[in-house]
Amino acid sequence: MSAKKIFNHIPKLIFNSPWFIILLFSIIGLIGILNHSMWRDELNPWLIIRDSESLPDLIGNIRYEGHPVLWYFSLALLRNIADTPIMMQLFHLGLAISSVTIFCLYSPFNYRQKFLFSFGYLPFYEYLLISRNYALGMFFIFAFCAAFPSRKKTYIILAILLGLMANSNAYALFISFTLVLTLIVEFCFDIEHRHQYFRQNKKYDLFISVAIIISCFILAINIITPPADSYLHGGLSNGWSVTLDIRHLLKSIGRLFSGYFLIIPTSKRWLDLIVCTLIALSAIALTLLKLSKKPIPLFFYTLGTLEILMFAYLKFAGSGLRHFGHFYLVFIAALWLESYYQESSFLSNKFLIPQQTLRFSNKWYSIIFMATLYMQFFGGIYGFTRDLVIPYSASRETSQYIRKSQLDQEFIVASRDANMAALSGYLNRKFYYPELQNMGSFTLFKTGRKEVDQAEILKQTSSLLNMQKNLNKILLILHQELKINRNDLKIVPIKNFERAWVDSERYYLYWVQRE
Repeated sequence: MSAKKIFNHIPKLIFNSPWFIILLFSIIGLIGILNHSMWRDELNPWLIIRDSESLPDLIGNIRYEGHPVLWYFSLALLRNIADTPIMMQLFHLGLAISSVTIFCLYSPFNYRQKFLFSFGYLPFYEYLLISRNYALGMFFIFAFCAAFPSRKKTYIILAILLGLMANSNAYALFISFTLVLTLIVEFCFDIEHRHQYFRQNKKYDLFISVAIIISCFILAINIITPPADSYLHGGLSNGWSVTLDIRHLLKSIGRLFSGYFLIIPTSKRWLDLIVCTLIALSAIALTLLKLSKKPIPLFFYTLGTLEILMFAYLKFAGSGLRHFGHFYLVFIAALWLESYYQESSFLSNKFLIPQQTLRFSNKWYSIIFMATLYMQFFGGIYGFTRDLVIPYSASRETSQYIRKSQLDQEFIVASRDANMAALSGYLNRKFYYPELQNMGSFTLFKTGRKEVDQAEILKQTSSLLNMQKNLNKILLILHQELKINRNDLKIVPIKNFERAWVDSERYYLYWVQRE
């Protein structure tokens, strides 16, 4: 090969390498996460770690969150390294990079598909910039898929990954449970695999693996089960939807459509629900036909999708793409696991599926799959770019102003408490919360906390000024503009911070003094 050909060939090798995707993702991801302004759902767990008084107190507080312990324990270790929430962001960036690295190096997809997925909505935006426990779930799902061949020699590695996955978040718990059942089905029905496993392992390997999974599942279920006095928001306290409700059913299937295509159908419009449901069911049908020659991945995809779909209908429909996206992760994981199996004609023969039907469905499946990847890709680019231009929350800008103006040592009354976690995290201090009638930082939705209106906020502020004679003025921070006044108070607006994507995390600062 001539020098000229070699010179021209080098760029192709670089840009067609999975390491190019990983490097590009890492560089852009670092820029994005350092620019990101954290909001309450990111910093509330950090505050729980920071301000819990003991380990039992920490465990008790976590139980009101509806999430397993792994993310919180990770934050506790990070805080021992450096007491700043930036550590959480860097850790989250590391999780996102690790997930993309595993995906690019070990998944069976081609280069274009790896590129589109890596810069898609979940890896490049939702599970990269917004520091939540969902990134842990994605990481362990991908790690499980990469380590799947190890089951021929030992189940312990997969058991550890499944246990960690179960303790990442509630949706990862569902997926972990589905993967456990998938392993059981394979172990029971694949005689060749079972004999190969026992030839290479002693029985204690299986016992240890089962013990790991059971203990981790017990821990996760115990922690996410809310205490009796919890009234956790997000639909988890609304009971079970056990009656047939067609609109609610279509809405739940619409969540699956959202997970694939990032468009949330309007639940009040029947046309939207019906069209999105038909597209979602078509995508599922094509995927089922695609996997019909691989019974074990087919089992996982069917059960995993149904499990999350049932949860959406019976208990919690989800409040954002961070939840709906787990349909998409199940889809990707099923296609990944498919690559480990030889084709089988068992199901196609049993159900008399014509070969022509399979060829036709595979053609349309490829179109739907690529359409999904492109929708996710454009959604990821849009979300990431928007976060660079418009702050997700006004919390960082507000806290920087408070520090610069030397207001961070003032007595601060802040409301609504649930919207103030980001400020408390950035300023590294507690506020007086009218909802608690006490000092606080994080918010737990439980008995003793009461929602208050602006009249009640000013009433408590006036009482604080009257009870503490050495307190001449109070810095009042609200997440909505103040609309009322009191005759016994002099209220002077200081500054508004309204540039934020989340409209409930815009902040309004006031001086409050006795009249």
